Amino acid sequence: MNYLRYVKLIGTMHVSPRSREEVIRTILEERPHAVAIELDRARFLGMERNVELTLEDSLRMGRAGLINYALAKVEEKLGETFGMSPGEEMKAAIESAKLLGIPLYLIDEDISVILSKIASAPFREKLLMALEGLSVFLPLGRAEIGDPMEEYRTMMVEFRRRYPYLYRVLVEERNEVMARNLMAIVDSLLARGIKRPKVIAVVGLGHKPGIERILNGRYFSPESTSL
Repeated sequence: MNYLRYVKLIGTMHVSPRSREEVIRTILEERPHAVAIELDRARFLGMERNVELTLEDSLRMGRAGLINYALAKVEEKLGETFGMSPGEEMKAAIESAKLLGIPLYLIDEDISVILSKIASAPFREKLLMALEGLSVFLPLGRAEIGDPMEEYRTMMVEFRRRYPYLYRVLVEERNEVMARNLMAIVDSLLARGIKRPKVIAVVGLGHKPGIERILNGRYFSPESTSL
């Protein structure tokens, strides 16, 4: 049996009100055994305390901090376009899990590891990201004309073309980390004697297909979990 059988992924746009509503509705309807979100401990605590990364903080962190600041500014711009601050769908998942008393798991890669990888990016990609982070290069100003989800997919394709190294670090490698953590959650639920565990995972839309492929290709023995 593959792990995808027990995991339902909600692929969200971090800046879409529609995604927030979908997260709340799905968790309330499904009543899963566990809720997993695309955050690590540091970002989770920052969100809980409403801590915002400033330019001054970024400068103290060096090159990696500046790149992270540029990425944050891009998300802020998207938030203005779609009418919601980045991370609102993650907050909705946290609040829904608390409301129902469902265990919450943080499945993303440690932000310090991610930043160290970003710092090792080719100079061309870092320079281009810094320049584009200070401008409006993303084709999302037309969101009111078309489907926001389709606009987001277009953005991901363009990001992969422009930034092959950063795409691998920010998307593909994190897909592996989050998939491994989701498998560990399923294993722990099965070990507790829950025969049909249900895990809801809230991740960015760009991560959903990759994580699903990994989970669909990873198998465990039913005998080893008393199923």
